[in-house]
Amino acid sequence: MMLRLASLFARLRDDRAGSVVVETAIVIPVLVVLALGTFDVSRMIARQSEMQAGSTDVQGIVLAVSNGTATNVGTIKQVLMSSLSLSSDEVAVTKVYRCTTNDTLVTAISSCSSNAIISTYVQVTLTESYEPVWTNFGVGQAINYRIQRTVQVS
Repeated sequence: MMLRLASLFARLRDDRAGSVVVETAIVIPVLVVLALGTFDVSRMIARQSEMQAGSTDVQGIVLAVSNGTATNVGTIKQVLMSSLSLSSDEVAVTKVYRCTTNDTLVTAISSCSSNAIISTYVQVTLTESYEPVWTNFGVGQAINYRIQRTVQVS
């Protein structure tokens, strides 16, 4: 294999017309950029898919560790952080409540009237930022993932 490459480079070097060298000099950088771009796009899609799968698992995790209104959101956050390899500031887990049949969710149970039927939910927000290789060359910007999932626990 190395002999073939050496022979090819020798032929290119000895070519007096130089057209092959010029064409190669133009085509190789374009092919390298396309290959790196394809690799980086596939990494972005794979991470998005992993985050979506993690958000799908949120329901199972929440229901496994939930205890109605006494659900510990800290435990849920720790499980999500370890399963998705995210840091503490990339995972937000909050308890929210629905008062009777209101469409809006509130963060404080005291916002509901005393005779309201209160439903408890756990809201999980997963965020992450990915910086593609091409941003190092001044093209484009970082991609921010944000996935939110709400699960009813009581």
